[in-house]
Amino acid sequence: MTSEITYAEVRFQNQSNSSDANSDPPAAPKEKTSPQKSNSGFTKQLLVSLLILLLLLAISFFTAFIIFFQRYSQIPKEKTNAKIFHEKLTCEKRNLTVEGKSWDCCPEKWIAFNTSCYFISPEAKSWNESEKNCCGMGAHLLVINTVEEQKLILTHVQQEFAYYLGLSDPEGNNDQWQWIDHSPYNKNVKLWHPGEPSNPKERCVTLNYRKKNWGWNDINCKQKEHSICKMLKIYL
Repeated sequence: MTSEITYAEVRFQNQSNSSDANSDPPAAPKEKTSPQKSNSGFTKQLLVSLLILLLLLAISFFTAFIIFFQRYSQIPKEKTNAKIFHEKLTCEKRNLTVEGKSWDCCPEKWIAFNTSCYFISPEAKSWNESEKNCCGMGAHLLVINTVEEQKLILTHVQQEFAYYLGLSDPEGNNDQWQWIDHSPYNKNVKLWHPGEPSNPKERCVTLNYRKKNWGWNDINCKQKEHSICKMLKIYL
């Protein structure tokens, strides 16, 4: 009886050991997510976001710089074009308020008055062609700012001709007159001939002589007339 018990115990132990030998090895404990890896991923996302933000800022700055350069960094057309298109200048030495400048100049054969130069064109052209001709010399059609300015011009023009001014009414309403340089138009101006402007279809203006007086007259823009160009003086 005693031997049987011993045998049974031994066999049970062997079976138990055999079962343990055939069973799968215990699973290795799962590694916990490292906080360092998680932080590394967040850092990468942050860097990418910062790079995108910097790129957008750079694009915005570059765009703003281009707009600023185009609007404010260019030298006025009157001066640059004058130096390009006029090789000969007539200058006078003055005590100028322009810093570092002592000579004020106009192109040869132009008329000097205050801060401007004037050219009486001998060619008869339409209003558009006349303005194009003035632009080609670094100027624009005459803009009259004062009565004194018109009086000066009248000493250089001929009564048998009419001269285009830089004044027009693109809409043809006879009440929306605009100067070519966008300076304000005074509706109370007294330089028109009596009864003018008189025709909505006549959208351009000439300075002409009528009934012993000079004045402004509205006219068809396609009609060919002489013209007067105006530009700022050049300071050297």
